[in-house]
Amino acid sequence: MHQNIQEFITQNSGASITKLALQKNPFPEIDWILILNQIEAKSKAKDKLPTWFLTENIIYPGKISVEQTSSEKTAAYKASLISGDSLIDLTGGFGVDDYYFSQKFKKIAHCEISEDLSAIVKHNFEQLKVQNCTFYAQDSTTVLKELNQKWDWIYIDPSRRNDAKGKVFMLKDCLPNVPDLLDFYFEKADSILIKTAPLLDLSAGLSELKFVKNIHIIALENEVKELLFEIHNHYSGEITIKTANLLKDKIETFEFILGDDTVFPIYHLPQRYVYEPNSAIMKSGGFDEVSTVFNINKMHKHSHLYTSDDLIDFPGRAFEIEKVIPYSKNEMKAELVNQQANVTTRNFPDTVENIRKKWKIKNGGNLYCFFTTDKNDSKIVLICRKII
Repeated sequence: MHQNIQEFITQNSGASITKLALQKNPFPEIDWILILNQIEAKSKAKDKLPTWFLTENIIYPGKISVEQTSSEKTAAYKASLISGDSLIDLTGGFGVDDYYFSQKFKKIAHCEISEDLSAIVKHNFEQLKVQNCTFYAQDSTTVLKELNQKWDWIYIDPSRRNDAKGKVFMLKDCLPNVPDLLDFYFEKADSILIKTAPLLDLSAGLSELKFVKNIHIIALENEVKELLFEIHNHYSGEITIKTANLLKDKIETFEFILGDDTVFPIYHLPQRYVYEPNSAIMKSGGFDEVSTVFNINKMHKHSHLYTSDDLIDFPGRAFEIEKVIPYSKNEMKAELVNQQANVTTRNFPDTVENIRKKWKIKNGGNLYCFFTTDKNDSKIVLICRKII
C-alpha cells in the first residue's frame, strides 16, 4: 500500500469503524472495505502484537486472523523453550511464532497453504528485518516431501475441521491430522512441538500421541491460551507437566512429573492463609503435587484450595482468612446477607449466581468469599481479604 494510505491507517487506529464506514473513501483507487479492515486489524494488534503495531508498512490479513494468532508474549515464551539450527512451521499463519523462532534458529521455513497470507507474512518479515525465513505457499506435507531434508524441529498448530466443532476435542479431528502423520513427521525431524487449544484434555492428547516428553501449559494473565506437546522420537522416560502464567511483571512457573506415586498431600482445616492456584495449574491437574511441592495443606481432595499458617510465595492468588463460618441460614444472615463481596465456589453444590441471588450479595469490594467443602465434608464459607 502507498505511504499515504499506511499513514491514514495508522492515524485512524482505534477509531470507530462504524463511523469511518459512513465517510467518503479518500483513496478511491483502493477498496474502502480493504482499508477499513486494515484499520480494524491494526487496532486489534495494538496490545496483542505491539511489534507489528509499531512497525511501518505492516499488512494485516483481517481481524479474525489477528484474533486467532498467538500473542507476542506467548510466542516469545514458546521460543524460549526450544532452539537449534532449523525449524519448519507446518501451519505458519500470520507468522508471530516464527518471528520469535527466527531469533532462536539459524533457518526457519514458514508453510502456509493460503497464497495471500503467505505473501503478506513474507512482506511483513521484510519490514520486521527477519532474514532467515523461507516461505512455502503449499500444503505442508507436500513441502516436507519435496524438500526431503532433516529438520531439528517441526512446529505445528493444527486447526479443528469445521465438521468437528461441537464434538470432544481430538487431535485426529484437526488439520493436519497429526496422529496419522506422526511417523511421517519423524522421518523429517526427531523433535516436534505441537500447539493445541486449551480445551484439549491432557489425557486425550497423550492417548493420541507417542514419545511425549513435556506438556507445557501457557496462561496469559491467568487465562490458559495454549497447550504444547513436546515430543522426541523414541523418548520413553517420565512425562513432565510444565505450567507458566505470564503476568505483566513476572512469570509464575510450576512443574511436576506426571503419575508420580511418591506424592501424598496432607489435608487440614482452614488455617491463617488460603491459596487458589493459577489457571495453568488448574488445567494441569497437579493438585496433590501443589501441596507436596509448596509444603502446604489441601482443604479437601476435590476442593483445590490450599491453606497454611505461614504466608508463602505462591503461583496464584493468596488470601488471609478473617473468618470461617458453616454454610447455614443463621450464619449467612449474620455475616453476608446484603453485603458486597467477590464470590468463588470450589467443590460446592451451588453456583455463584444462585448464591448471590439467594443471599443478596452484591459483586465486588474488598471481601473475598470462598464457598467450599472442608476435609470433614462440611460446607463452609471462608471470608477473606486478598493479599496484594
